[in-house]
Amino acid sequence: MLKVGTLAKIRRLYFRDKQSSKEICRQTGLSRNTVRSWLREPGMVEPKDPVRRVVTKLDAYAETLRTWLKADAGRNKRERRTKGQMWQELRVLGYTGSYGRLCAFARACKTSEGLAASKGAFIPLKFHPGEAFQFDWSTEYTFIGGLRRQVELAHTKLCASRAFWLVAYPGQGHARCCLTPTLAPLKPLAACPSTASTTT
Repeated sequence: MLKVGTLAKIRRLYFRDKQSSKEICRQTGLSRNTVRSWLREPGMVEPKDPVRRVVTKLDAYAETLRTWLKADAGRNKRERRTKGQMWQELRVLGYTGSYGRLCAFARACKTSEGLAASKGAFIPLKFHPGEAFQFDWSTEYTFIGGLRRQVELAHTKLCASRAFWLVAYPGQGHARCCLTPTLAPLKPLAACPSTASTTT
């Protein structure tokens, strides 16, 4: 296929420099028929190759396979047919092509028609007050009464305001009897503990 730059050079040599077709062929390395055909064009149009049409044995069964893929897209994963099962069913209908061609068609069909399952996950970045929080434990050391003591530090981060709230306990088991009274000022948070995300 000719590039736009080559086409422009042909027309420049012919119309501006008044070169003959033979001389243009010598300078560009193109055949005389190619040069003459492009010089007959009324304007400089970008050359385009015709769309390549590949004929395969699967073409006669493309609509059937596309219908199967659409039907399976709405089914449970365990109820869907595998590509091997579809290949066997098509062979019963008379298909003599390869299994790889069927898989390639199925991938292209899922991509073009949006049938491929999305593997992304949606993570909300905005939360209402009290809707969610993050929680974790850490072991810290502090001085109490002049003695170095080990304490368990409860880390709570409110997702709505991104504020930290830290409470120290002698042990994680003490949190069960002490945490509920301490949460009294945070009624919205305590009202929906099922939405909390714990990273322990």
